[in-house]
Amino acid sequence: MRKIMLLMAALVGFSYVSQAQKIKDHIGLGKDGEIKNWRASDKNGINVFEPEKDTTSTSKDVYMRLGGAFALQFQALSHENSGQQELFDLGNNFNLATANLNIDVRLYDGINLNLLTYLSSRHHPEPYVKGGYITVDKLDFIKKGFLEDIMNKVTLKFGHMENNYGDAHFRRSDNALTINNPFVGNYIMDGFTTEVGAEVYYRNNGWLAMAGISNGRLNQDAKTGTSPSTLLKLGYDKQINEDLRLRLTGSMYHTAKSEAVWLYSGDRAGSRYYYVMEMPDASSDGNFRSGRFDPGFSNEVTAFMINPFVKYQGLEWFSTIELSKGKTNAETKTRDAFQFATDLIYRFGKNDDFYVGGRYNMVDADLASGEDIKITRFNIGGGMFLTDNIMMKAEYVHQKYDGYDQTPTLHEGKFKGFVLEAAISF
Repeated sequence: MRKIMLLMAALVGFSYVSQAQKIKDHIGLGKDGEIKNWRASDKNGINVFEPEKDTTSTSKDVYMRLGGAFALQFQALSHENSGQQELFDLGNNFNLATANLNIDVRLYDGINLNLLTYLSSRHHPEPYVKGGYITVDKLDFIKKGFLEDIMNKVTLKFGHMENNYGDAHFRRSDNALTINNPFVGNYIMDGFTTEVGAEVYYRNNGWLAMAGISNGRLNQDAKTGTSPSTLLKLGYDKQINEDLRLRLTGSMYHTAKSEAVWLYSGDRAGSRYYYVMEMPDASSDGNFRSGRFDPGFSNEVTAFMINPFVKYQGLEWFSTIELSKGKTNAETKTRDAFQFATDLIYRFGKNDDFYVGGRYNMVDADLASGEDIKITRFNIGGGMFLTDNIMMKAEYVHQKYDGYDQTPTLHEGKFKGFVLEAAISF
């Protein structure tokens, strides 16, 4: 397997280098081959949240970087329920390989652009654009040194982009980009969506503050019926000494009115647990978000997330405490959905090339049907990096559903088993 993965990486790398050289030779990209204020897609991006801000670059040349990600899983899961509803007959086999295309561009000194395309995903086997945005860290395009004292601490971000709600979305698998996730699956209540909007960041001596606004829509159009969504984040992130790093953030997402809120269903790529707890249907291929939970809010939605992160040498602890309130258009009273998750990871070996860890994830929520449900999940797993760009990981997962008395598919439901994943990111 190691030789096969290295061969795949070599072929991809040769193709990339060849194309990059042609672009530089025929289009004439910048001499300074570097993009500041950017989160790496390989191993160097692990435990990076908002990219560090740098204002020392001076190049005004356009520079483009092509990157990509590939992921392939082998799934060996079983599931069961009370027997009131038949479930898919699951086998042990490979899932559809997924792929991303990433384009990062330095447009000018202090101005970067990112465009991410899903080339293949569980939900969309055909390519489609996840989103694109621009970040502004300097205003020298107006005048050299314009508002320099302010911009040394401020970043502006605009576009159709991933909302910066909470810190959990920095550690999730984004279709084929899975290196940042120590496990294979994302959280049960997956706070992730892409909306058109703007965010303003202020950073000073470890403190972080962010305020944002978006149009509250996943699929963009000019129809009425949706009010803007607001986002807030406040936190502290400091490398205390060589061994210890502390981070603590609190985030809020709020929208007063919407046809649908996509905060917990905005991932159009799909879940890593294929067909679990799904009934066979000749007219469909199952729910592509299988194994996850969406409270189904659409109006008066307010969500809060608190994320502590502690890293001491090779030991990492990351947790999520989340409370979300909202209702559907037909409801008169708001409902609650609570999520708790905690990860404990230990990285070891030369350059921390190996890791082992565990995760506990729990959701307790009220449904529009009146059911008070609880979902729990345990993950145990580990992984290894063959290079900074190539990794393999494996996990054992056990998920259980309680309280679904009116939902035959999930009544006394559970799934468990092993999932292996190989990934390349560059």
